[in-house]
Amino acid sequence: MTPPVFAHGSLRLYLLALLAEHARHGYELIQALSDRFGGTYSPSAGTIYPRLAKLEEEGLVEKSVDGRKTVYAITPAGRAELERRRPELDAIEDEVDDSVRRLADGVRAEVDEAMRTLRAELANAAREAKRAAKDARMPSGPSAAPSAGQAESNRAVHEADLVINEFRQQLRTDLRAQAHRAGLSADTVSLLRARLAEVRAEVLGSFGER
Repeated sequence: MTPPVFAHGSLRLYLLALLAEHARHGYELIQALSDRFGGTYSPSAGTIYPRLAKLEEEGLVEKSVDGRKTVYAITPAGRAELERRRPELDAIEDEVDDSVRRLADGVRAEVDEAMRTLRAELANAAREAKRAAKDARMPSGPSAAPSAGQAESNRAVHEADLVINEFRQQLRTDLRAQAHRAGLSADTVSLLRARLAEVRAEVLGSFGER
């Protein structure tokens, strides 16, 4: 089970700190938290708005309407509360740093595991295709039927296509679930692109083996 990003009561205080920087509406607070976590965590509206309502009830924040947006601003009482609990806020910043590292490690581990599986499956498909190609015999003319070896090679190519498509679907599902659960950073995309390039180079390299 993944540990909570914020300890009990910490998110409430962190929202006060964000509002102390400047007034924001709810979406801006969600975006600010997502940015702080490098995209690895993005709280839901159901997480943010009840806490804002509680802060307003306690007189620590006040809200105003700007067009269709409800803007929240810290009150003098909220600033006093924030200053009084400054040591706690410093500790929360340390917690946030730890959470960012933990969430990023989790995403990286999931991608690494998926890439190891893909690497093994593609390497096996490449070996099968290479073995079939060695056994194949060239047809005697343009109209000649494919040899047994060529048919086996074609089957191996088809199986490789299935492996790639299955991996794409599985990883796409995993990435979307991660994005919905805790957010997804651009670093994950860069990591995926780099690892896929490595796998492609390795598979292409296996074609030249003798």
